[in-house]
Amino acid sequence: MNGKTLLERLRKGDIPVVLERLAGDEGMETEALVEALLEGRAVVPSNLSHAMERPCVVGGGSRVKVNANLGTSSDYAGLDDELAKLKAAVDAGADAVMDLSTGGPIDEVRKAVVAASPVPVGTVPIYQAAVRAQEERGSIVAITEEDIFRAVEDHCASGVDFITVHCGVTMGVLETLKANPRVADIVSRGGAFLAGWILHNERENPLYEQFDRLLEIAHAFDAALSLGDGFRPGCVADATDRAQIQELIVLGELAERARKAGVQVMIEGPGHVPLDQIASNIALEKRLCHGAPFYVLGPIVTDVAPGYDHITAAIGGALAAFHGADFLCYVTPSEHLRLPSPEDVWDGVMASRIAAHAADLAKGIPGALHWDRRMARHRKCLDWEGQIREAIDPERARRLRESSRPRDEEVCTMCSEFCAIRTVREAGFQAKEGIS
Repeated sequence: MNGKTLLERLRKGDIPVVLERLAGDEGMETEALVEALLEGRAVVPSNLSHAMERPCVVGGGSRVKVNANLGTSSDYAGLDDELAKLKAAVDAGADAVMDLSTGGPIDEVRKAVVAASPVPVGTVPIYQAAVRAQEERGSIVAITEEDIFRAVEDHCASGVDFITVHCGVTMGVLETLKANPRVADIVSRGGAFLAGWILHNERENPLYEQFDRLLEIAHAFDAALSLGDGFRPGCVADATDRAQIQELIVLGELAERARKAGVQVMIEGPGHVPLDQIASNIALEKRLCHGAPFYVLGPIVTDVAPGYDHITAAIGGALAAFHGADFLCYVTPSEHLRLPSPEDVWDGVMASRIAAHAADLAKGIPGALHWDRRMARHRKCLDWEGQIREAIDPERARRLRESSRPRDEEVCTMCSEFCAIRTVREAGFQAKEGIS
């Protein structure tokens, strides 16, 4: 890309061919996509050195995208396991993945994921900085500024397309949290690392204080910044509190600085939010962050469903996406309980894809209704192969169909000979389809 960032190329009127293809895939005009990118309402995360097969647009009126988190821990750190999760995520239809590794050969895992991934890859560099400080100096709070920026540069240099950076964890917002106590305090790992560092060293967060340095690194590789929500609520009782909103104000200010520097930016959003506060959370982000794409974890709408949090997140994700969230970070059934398996990854991606599509359908995103109509027509014709082909998870649909075969192959074992569709058809009823 000629050493210039995507934003810089667009400002000079140089439109990469890939944007024309992406716009076509989204049912958008290329000019509309370019305008959204220039205004900061959309991003196309694509590191200069990551030649991926399936780049994607986030925001700007495109369909809602889904991210899947991978990554090792100190208890489970196998490279093969992470590559299996990557395959599960991609096969299930994830639009992007994030490597959140904190254990084992972190560099090796990251590089292998980037090399194998056909979709954009994100990371959280502060995790590796914390691991290094723990290993080399015995404490996470012993992180140095150089540790942080070395990790950022290492990750960008390895081809990572977007990085989560918790620049809004500042001394000021931390004071706001102290003055307004929570039930669950800080649940973001990156937020906790930096809050602990600030409290121990009595100094400002280097990612905030030296934001221009961060921009220089991101600019050199054309890596997008995902401004992390270090003060996101970790339970519904803490949602939309002063610390969360104060951090969001800081992120909005930093997003403007990033755009001016030619660096693409999106904003990360709250984790646990009750249904009645989701719409207001989206409106606040869009207002305070000048329309930047909103990347939300879930949101998880109740705290009491461990083992089913892919469902709590899909409920929140559908509502959030309908009200304007652009990027859903999946949640798996193992959230709050363990590191996910490839099967958990698959279930998490599918749940978030259903949420995203439900929102696209309600918002009238091009192509969404046609997919549902194709399914409806196959159902009306009792065309089981067609229904399976159009299913969001064809393998599961086929497996369930074949696990309970009816005596009459035209119907299913739910209604058998009392199938409503066949009953109406045999009665001779015909109606002209009203919507094309």
